Amino acid sequence: MSRAKFLIWCGETHKKIPAIKHRLWWYARLARLDRPIGIFLLMWPTLWALWIAANGSPSLHLVFVFCSGVFLTRSAGCVINDYIDRDIDLHVARTRERPLTTGQVSGMEAYYLIMVLLTAALLLVITTNRLTVLLSFVAIPIAGFYPFMKRYTYLPQFFMGLAFSWGIPMAFAAQTDSVPKIAWLLFIANILYAMIYDTIYAMVDREHDIRIGVKSAAILFDDADRHIIGIMQLMMICVFVFIGRQSDLGVCYYSSLGVAMLLILYHQYLIRNRQPEECFKAFLHNNWIGAVVFTGIVIDYALNGT
Repeated sequence: MSRAKFLIWCGETHKKIPAIKHRLWWYARLARLDRPIGIFLLMWPTLWALWIAANGSPSLHLVFVFCSGVFLTRSAGCVINDYIDRDIDLHVARTRERPLTTGQVSGMEAYYLIMVLLTAALLLVITTNRLTVLLSFVAIPIAGFYPFMKRYTYLPQFFMGLAFSWGIPMAFAAQTDSVPKIAWLLFIANILYAMIYDTIYAMVDREHDIRIGVKSAAILFDDADRHIIGIMQLMMICVFVFIGRQSDLGVCYYSSLGVAMLLILYHQYLIRNRQPEECFKAFLHNNWIGAVVFTGIVIDYALNGT
């Protein structure tokens, strides 16, 4: 290529940069990178599992693989969800400006973005072991089925819990080449955790969901919503206590559960009047429960020198 042609090519490429940046921004919004709360809610349980599976000393390679995998799979899950719900989102004030609903991103673009994200996630998984790779293929249909559940069942939150918990057995498989009983206890604890915060989230859209015919646990529980959420919160703490006993965790871990109980009381206070703004605040704040439990696990292992 001559110098003149090279300069022309550079000039044309430079002119395209704003348009490329604009497209990338819409893809980022579609993948909800501007709202990273879902990444944290998916990452904490995966990190619980990695630390407990490795007795406090997980492989740095696996920490990188699973943290990156959380980022990629959560992003892919958001695109899948928005593609399936694009007609529903049009009728909800909070979601009607999403890129697929407004037409800023086409359905074909969303499809290609899903393929890119899932392929990148698979490339990460194949650096682990055979059992983890096999488990990863179970995660795909779970993530794909979840968005349809709100059309057929009043407990789509349970299926979201399954999707958000599948990283736990995968983390144990990658670290220990097995999925012991403690992994399934963590799995149960996280299903409860996910059902709690996603039911609170559903309380935000309850009136819209009733109007358009979408089902949720918030609609099913009706006026008993706060009480049932409270029961699930207590069950979650009890499972965490059992996990601590099975894993020989100590005072730092149980102290973190005490802090989690205080956070739970605060969340109950926020949702007391079922105001959408306060319920959404409680949903976002649930992130701190996952963070506090993870901090207790890390400190406990560090102080015990295991």
